[in-house]
Amino acid sequence: MADEVNPFESLQEQVDDAAAHFDVSDDLLARLKNPERVLETNLSVELDDGTLGVFRAYRSQFNGDRGPYKGGIRYHPGVNRDEVKALSGWMVYKCAVVDIPYGGGKGGIAIDPHRHSEEELERITRAFATELRPIIGEDKDIPAPDVNTGQREMNWIKDTYETLENTTEPGVVTGKAIDSGGSRGRVEATGRSTMLTAREAFDYLGKEMPGATVAVQGYGNAGSVAAKLLESELGANVVAVSDSSGAVYNPTGLDAEQVKEFKRETGSVTGYEDASEELTNEELLTLDVDLLVPAALENAIDADLASDVQANVIVEAANGPLTPDADDVLTDRDVFVFPDILANAGGVTVSYFEWVQNRQRFYWTESKVNEELERHIVEAFEGLVDCYEELDVPNFRTAAYVVAIQRVITAYEEAGTWP
Repeated sequence: MADEVNPFESLQEQVDDAAAHFDVSDDLLARLKNPERVLETNLSVELDDGTLGVFRAYRSQFNGDRGPYKGGIRYHPGVNRDEVKALSGWMVYKCAVVDIPYGGGKGGIAIDPHRHSEEELERITRAFATELRPIIGEDKDIPAPDVNTGQREMNWIKDTYETLENTTEPGVVTGKAIDSGGSRGRVEATGRSTMLTAREAFDYLGKEMPGATVAVQGYGNAGSVAAKLLESELGANVVAVSDSSGAVYNPTGLDAEQVKEFKRETGSVTGYEDASEELTNEELLTLDVDLLVPAALENAIDADLASDVQANVIVEAANGPLTPDADDVLTDRDVFVFPDILANAGGVTVSYFEWVQNRQRFYWTESKVNEELERHIVEAFEGLVDCYEELDVPNFRTAAYVVAIQRVITAYEEAGTWP
């Protein structure tokens, strides 16, 4: 685990790598590598015992050339300014690579939500929503769930915003509960796009997915859904999964849905009765499997660990799970990495669908949502492959960034500079 790697520096290096393959001026490149603004605030909230809790919170608005800022809000002790800057930048290029009309934003609170009651979390969330109120809105910046947040938190933000603005504006956030204006298919969207990317990758590489062995690092929403869909829809064999407590492994296969239910009941995947062995996260990442899906946090694989990775195909469900040095090692070893800005773009794509439905006050069936998501991911994959082959770039990540950055540049140039 490469915790010391700065994710914002990783983002900037990825942009530089892509920019080496087409003409772009240094001044415009600098604009593409830095956020337009960052809100940093301290939330003062009364806790259940009557004491005052102070929590550092952030919202980065990276680039709005293609549309309103879009990106999640996470609750995690490790949230910091550089992390949200990096994540907001990745959102810009994620939206561009799947060609949806958004810019990129990201936010978070440096907090361990497991140490707080639901009542405290509601007060903290509403305090943050109050701070965000001047800079968010369905045509400005549209938050969504991320690590340790979900429909509950989005409903609180929506209610706070609408109450303070004396309006009805369901499109101010996405990832809401269905009865509060959410979209069908949103909960599974990130895992589904991971599955679709893996399907297209195996097809492009001439590999068979039925029976292929899969290891999933991180068994939250994205990882567990990806595992379930790889197993149920594509016939893959999920042999190992992990969370922060450790990993479980069975070479003959695990039941992805049963492991998820076990984690829901116990709080972790470790101890699952049908596992033949328990491993560390690092051991899972270096298993001899056909497909590796990193689905936890940033910097899970550094250069040292990349040297020991045995999977030939990696599909990134997490944001930034590989350091740039790890990318270089895996490229040199001919390991195919299909990047986060495509593979986990299902979440923001269906968030876009939710926003469209909120604006129209007309809601889609789940089958229509999944059909449109598949179309976006397949078309984006085809564009990534075309770039990879035509420009002879070193890997699929660079190809994705070339496609995305060129789309952002086009929007910027068409708008012009003012003042």
